[in-house]
Amino acid sequence: MAVGAPLLTALTGKMPRKTLLIGLMALFTVGNLVAWQAPGYATLVFARVITGLAHGTFFSVGTLIATGLVAREKAASAIATMFSGLTVAFVTGVPLGTLIGQHFGWRATFLVVSVFGLIALFGALAFVPRHTAHTPPAPLLRQARVLLQPRLLLVYAMTAVGYGGSLIAFTFLAPILQEISGFSAGMVGAMLLAYGASVAVGNLWGGRLADRKGPISALLLIFSLLAAVLLVL
Repeated sequence: MAVGAPLLTALTGKMPRKTLLIGLMALFTVGNLVAWQAPGYATLVFARVITGLAHGTFFSVGTLIATGLVAREKAASAIATMFSGLTVAFVTGVPLGTLIGQHFGWRATFLVVSVFGLIALFGALAFVPRHTAHTPPAPLLRQARVLLQPRLLLVYAMTAVGYGGSLIAFTFLAPILQEISGFSAGMVGAMLLAYGASVAVGNLWGGRLADRKGPISALLLIFSLLAAVLLVL
C-alpha cells in the first residue's frame, strides 16, 4: 500500500476514474479469492500484495472522485465521509474477521472480504457517475518532485504519526478495557462498537468543521481535544 499505491495511482492517471475504480475493486476481490484458496504461504503473501496495491490506489482515486462530486466548499466533508468507512472498518472489521476465523477458519475470512469487495464493485458500477472531474496527470518526474516539497513531507509525517498512533492504541484497547478498566470480555465488543460509532460521527463532524473554519483551525481544535482526552486516559 505505502510503496505501490502512489506509483500505481500515477501510472493510471489517464484512465477514466469510474473505470479505474471498478478495476481496482475487481483486483481487490480477485486478490482475496486467491488468498482464500492459497495453497501455500508464498501465494498468500502474493495475494496480500495484490490486495494492498488495489486498496491503497482505491483511496487515492476515491478521494479525487469524492471531491469532484461536490462543491469546492464541501470537499472536506466529502473526504471525511469516505474515510469514515475506512476507520469504522478498522474498528469493526478486525474483530469481525477474527471472529469468523475462529469459528470457520482463516480462509473463510478472506472469502467474506471478497463478498464485500463485490458489493463495493457493484456499488461503484451503479452509483458513481460515468463522467467525473478528471484533470490530466502531470508527468511522473514532476509528480515525484512535488512529493518532496517540505510542506507536503510534513503532511505525510502528520498522517503517518496520526494513523500509526491510532492503530497502536487500538491494539491495546481490549487489554486496557479488561485488565485495567475491569470490563468483562463480553463487554469489550460492545465498547469497540461504540468506539467505532463515535469515530464515524467524529469524522463527519471534523469534515464539516474544516469546511466552515478551514483545515488549520479545524486541526488545531481537533488536536487540542484529542490531547485532552489522552491526558484524561
